[in-house]
Order: sequence, then C-alpha cells, then structure tokens
Amino acid sequence: QVHLVESGGGSVQAGGSLRLSCTASGDTYSRRCMAWFRRESGKERERVGVIASDGGTWYLDSVKGRFTFSQDNAKNTLYLQMDRLKPEDTAMYYCAAASFEGALCRAYGGTTNYRYWGQGTQVTVSS
Repeated sequence: QVHLVESGGGSVQAGGSLRLSCTASGDTYSRRCMAWFRRESGKERERVGVIASDGGTWYLDSVKGRFTFSQDNAKNTLYLQMDRLKPEDTAMYYCAAASFEGALCRAYGGTTNYRYWGQGTQVTVSS
C-alpha cells in the first residue's frame, strides 16, 4: 500500500510561482514511478510530469521550462516547482504512483497505469 498526500496549492497571479509537495509513505517498490497529473474543470486528467527511480524525467510540452521536479528522499517528498504560471495551468493537481521503472515510467502516461493517488490540491492562476 502507498499513501500520498499533496500540499502547496493556492491562488496566484499569472507569472507567479507555487511549489507543490507530495509526501509518500508505504511500499517503495510501488512508488518507483512518481507523477503529477492535473484536471481542469470538465476535462480528463492529463499527466504533467513524471520522475522515475533512475532520476529520469518527462514533462508535458506546455510546462517544459516552467515546471521542475525535485525530491527530498529523507522526507519521502516529491516537489513540483511551478514558475511563470499561466491561467491555463489552473486545475486540480494530483500526485500519483506506480511501480514502473525507467523508460516505462516515462512512457506510460495514462491514468490507468497509476495505482495510487493523492487527494489533490487546487491551483488557481488569475490573469
């Protein structure tokens, strides 16, 4: 079992920054692949970025250069630094975990590939 808790969402103006946190507990094998998804109102969840256990990352094209992963392994916490935020980044953001490694972790983008999910944290960017 894996338990994920997100925090750090909020409301900012366009151009601002937020840092989301995802604190994980439980089986480390099942969380070798950690991802952030987001869901805009009325739309399907989309994967924003992922980090594999080998440190490799993947980012959605629209966030490349603006969003960055980092980790604090001692705290079992994954961070998503979001800079130069845009109104179109407004969404509920979810942390998710899966057991895939390396290239599979980066390749498997669908929500059904992730077994564990956090409760979500809202990000609102005003223009």
